[in-house]
Amino acid sequence: MIHFQNVTKDFDNQTALKDISFSVDKGQMVFLTGPSGSGKTTLLKLIYLAERPDNGEIIIDGYDTSQIKDSGIPLVRRSIGIVFQDFRLLENRTVFENISIALRIRGIGEKETKTRTYDVLKNVNLRHKADSYPKRLSGGEQQRVVIARAIVPEPVILLADEPTGNLDPDTAEGVMNTFKNVHAKGTTILIATHNRELYRNTGNKVLRLDSGNLIGEEFGR
Repeated sequence: MIHFQNVTKDFDNQTALKDISFSVDKGQMVFLTGPSGSGKTTLLKLIYLAERPDNGEIIIDGYDTSQIKDSGIPLVRRSIGIVFQDFRLLENRTVFENISIALRIRGIGEKETKTRTYDVLKNVNLRHKADSYPKRLSGGEQQRVVIARAIVPEPVILLADEPTGNLDPDTAEGVMNTFKNVHAKGTTILIATHNRELYRNTGNKVLRLDSGNLIGEEFGR
C-alpha cells in the first residue's frame, strides 16, 4: 500500500530523509515516531505528493509517484485522507460545511453528500454539533471534525501528523479511539507522533526516525 525504497530528500543542501526504506501493508495501522526535526512531516509530504524525493522509489496505492505528473496529483490524492495538527478548519463554515466540502469538490451529489456527512458525524460522535462553528468547539472536537473531513471521501490511506499534539491526555485518548474505529473498517493508517503513549502496548508497527534516518522498526509494547 505504501512502499519506500532508498528514498532521500534534501532541502537547501541539508538532508531531511536519507536512504529510507519501509513498507506499510494494506489495512495496517503504523506509527512514525522521532523527535522534532527527525523527518516525520517530510515523509508524510512525500506520500501525498506535496514534495518529491531526490532519489529512490515511492509506491502509493499501486502508483509509482515518479511516473505521476503534477496534473495527476489530485487524482492520487483522492485515495488519501490527511489529518493536520493545526486543524485548518474554515472558521466561517459550520461543522457540517467543513466536512461536506470534501465531497462537494469531488462533484458528489447533494443527497449523497448530506447522507455521508451525517453518517461520518455520527461515527465521530459529533452529530449534535453539525450546525456549530469551529470556534465553539473544544480542541478534541475540532480534531474529530478534521478526522471526519479526511475520512468522509472514504480514502484507502489516512495520514495524520501529530494529531494529538495539542490535546490533553483524556482528549487524545478519545481521538485515538476514533482512529481505531476508522482502522477497524479497513483503512490503512500512518500516524506521525512523538508521543509514545499512543502506540504503547498496541502491537502496531512503529517506525523510528532520527535526523532523517530510519533507525529501527518495532512493534508497540
